[in-house]
Amino acid sequence: MRLTKFTDLALRAVMRLAVTAPEESVTTREVAESMDVPYAHMAKVVTRLQHLGVVEARRGRGGGLALTELGHRSSVGWLVRTLEGEEEVVACEGDPPCPLRTACRLRGALREAQEAFYRVLDPLTVAELVESPTGPLLLTLGPRPARSS
Repeated sequence: MRLTKFTDLALRAVMRLAVTAPEESVTTREVAESMDVPYAHMAKVVTRLQHLGVVEARRGRGGGLALTELGHRSSVGWLVRTLEGEEEVVACEGDPPCPLRTACRLRGALREAQEAFYRVLDPLTVAELVESPTGPLLLTLGPRPARSS
């Protein structure tokens, strides 16, 4: 199974915010730069995380992003399920539908494998993701130097 780029960015953003000190202010732009991704992509990710109640954004002077309590204790499995949606690994009912869909054993096996994937992620929290050595490394990330042509 492969995560979408959106989910990947969301997990990285949440991890970055999880190591931010409460008195520290981090902007969407700073998170995007530290992860070396375009600001517009990160802004969409942050908006979605806000809607989920995982990230809080404060506007104005001294504003910035903060991971909520829900964000810190969120299950990685829950986050991935929510961001990825409930779609199956294969599109048996696509256009055109697979001719094997009524008697296929692969579909069930892939569904089981997908659930096993989530079962491994379910007990893991965002707070646990940023334990050493990940957390200290996240704190060292900053804007990347401009690339020369």
